Amino acid sequence: MSVQLNHTIIHTRDKNEAAEFYCDILGLPAPSVSDPFLTVACANDVTLAFADYLPSATPQHYAFLVSEAEFDAIFERLNARGLRYWADPMHLRPSEINNADGGRGLYWEDPNGHNLEIITRPYGSGT
Repeated sequence: MSVQLNHTIIHTRDKNEAAEFYCDILGLPAPSVSDPFLTVACANDVTLAFADYLPSATPQHYAFLVSEAEFDAIFERLNARGLRYWADPMHLRPSEINNADGGRGLYWEDPNGHNLEIITRPYGSGT
């Protein structure tokens, strides 16, 4: 068996709020309970496990590879919520989309300050 990422734990102030946010923005199925976590399944069998931890979680980075159509739908949901986004992980290029590797990508923050990213091409796959 090759090594594959199976799950990651996302530390939150409120796991319910966070899991619902990810499901809504990314268009993922509703979370399920797997005590003490709320889990959200991604299409590639990776699970996001949301946990209530410290009052302030240390910001992390989570990147999602999406199709062009999914990118458009997610971008529309970000705009509908009035969420800020950036073309870069340092948030120096506000309200821009990047074209890394011939695809599209952008970054935004979840309610806990985690830096989320969607890309339509894996890094290193294009020009």
